[in-house]
Amino acid sequence: MIANLNSVVDLVEEHLTDEIDIGALARRLGTTEYHVRRMFSSLSGMPLSEYIRRRRMTRAAADVIGDADLLGIAVRYGYGSTEAFGRAFRAVHGASPADVRRDGGPLRAQPQLRFRLTVEGNVSMDTRIADRPAFRLVGHAARVPLIHRGPNPHIQAHISGLPVAEHARLKSLSALEPAGLLQVSADVDPDYAEGSKLTYLHGVAVAADAETPDGLDVIDVPAGHWAVFRTEGPYPAALQETWAATASDWFPSNPWRLRPGPSIVAVLDRSPDFAEATCELWLPVERT
Repeated sequence: MIANLNSVVDLVEEHLTDEIDIGALARRLGTTEYHVRRMFSSLSGMPLSEYIRRRRMTRAAADVIGDADLLGIAVRYGYGSTEAFGRAFRAVHGASPADVRRDGGPLRAQPQLRFRLTVEGNVSMDTRIADRPAFRLVGHAARVPLIHRGPNPHIQAHISGLPVAEHARLKSLSALEPAGLLQVSADVDPDYAEGSKLTYLHGVAVAADAETPDGLDVIDVPAGHWAVFRTEGPYPAALQETWAATASDWFPSNPWRLRPGPSIVAVLDRSPDFAEATCELWLPVERT
């Protein structure tokens, strides 16, 4: 996986002024664009699309400081107007192209990334692979922004807005593994960008052919393999750390890759104040 990500970085450098086909490269490397984008975001701390934009604007800064026509520079880097180019340029450098041309700065460079494997492995990950038939997730869904660290207040508000009796009703519908009340994230941006929208469902897993009670949202999940990571400790910090470690430690060391589908958290046990919890993180995977 590390070599694949470095191939992506090389492709970006070769085509900063051209259209970049990440999907075609992923296929040549024997993987998927979905997995590449998720791993890139997890390991670099930024979406691949944002890295491409920063590298293009870093290169474009040298052209802006010169005397070339700004519209020509904009078109060269894939923008149809100086206005669109100016917005992207300002987002990276904090100043407009005109200001930089006049004053020579300020400029914020995005260095070329290089991924390296750091061998640690001093902490084992409690993981199993589950082969599951198709099933259905039912519950109450909402569109919320993605937040990488700490509690998500939008999800908290969604859950607290449900009547107490509804939690008991949902739990009574749970019919198969992953068992109990589930925290489901679906329709996630492939770049896993902070603040991007996802569908969060508070619900349970039932059989694929089960009837859905009135008033509940449904996510149909196809058959496939799941990597299941067990985590214990402060909530949600331990869970989020395990999630990050899947990208940095587990996927580079195992013959599996992410496939499209919802990620699921099953809370197996918790303290009364939810400060500590034992959870299972279910991620949809396929063999590489």
